[in-house]
Amino acid sequence: MERFTDIVKDLQTKLHYAWRNPELLRLALVHSSFTYENRGREEQNNERLEFLGDAVLELVISDYYYNQLPHKSEGELTKMRALTVCEPSLATVARRLELGRYIFMGRGEERSGGRERPALLADAFEALLGSVYLDAGFEEARRVALQQLADIIEEVKSGHTVRDYKTDLQEMLQRKSADPIQYSIIDEEGPDHDKIFTAAVDYQGKRMGWGRGRTKKEAEQQAAKMALINYAPKIL
Repeated sequence: MERFTDIVKDLQTKLHYAWRNPELLRLALVHSSFTYENRGREEQNNERLEFLGDAVLELVISDYYYNQLPHKSEGELTKMRALTVCEPSLATVARRLELGRYIFMGRGEERSGGRERPALLADAFEALLGSVYLDAGFEEARRVALQQLADIIEEVKSGHTVRDYKTDLQEMLQRKSADPIQYSIIDEEGPDHDKIFTAAVDYQGKRMGWGRGRTKKEAEQQAAKMALINYAPKIL
């Protein structure tokens, strides 16, 4: 693990941003597995910052597409936003920033490949953005987000993107009916720092699919994928 002062220097260079309060950056890099293995110390993790960064990122991307693409419908903008802020996209940005090198995580998580896990990397990027927002406000967080996601935004605008199975499923079903699609977490396994979630997707009273993942979002995407495989294999 690199010294924290070196981590600060590296990320400041990559983001073109200098934290006024570096402790916010440190908190953004603390995974829950680290706090779990260090329960004798008073230590927070990055989950609250991830929650905040997720909201900031959604607003930034919504505002950008709304203003840049006035000809797009609400449905088109929603799909573009989902593709931009989905886990694979954010994990790609996190890998470019080498966040996996910098995250404070437990030994068990590291041994199981945590430094390369997409869900963990995506969460870390959201937490990083949350730390910038708290440190300097919305405009600076907006600049960092758009700078780091610039290539992904261009891919989304050009139509070359990773799959968002939840959006694909929604579009397929809503051609038939406006009835709501319901996702639910039906099972959780493992300790708090290393959970596996099982999600189910239901439509018109029928279970269409289920999936597992290390985050609720990942499990829901896998459930949507199974539903598409079961009911519309030709579009996959």
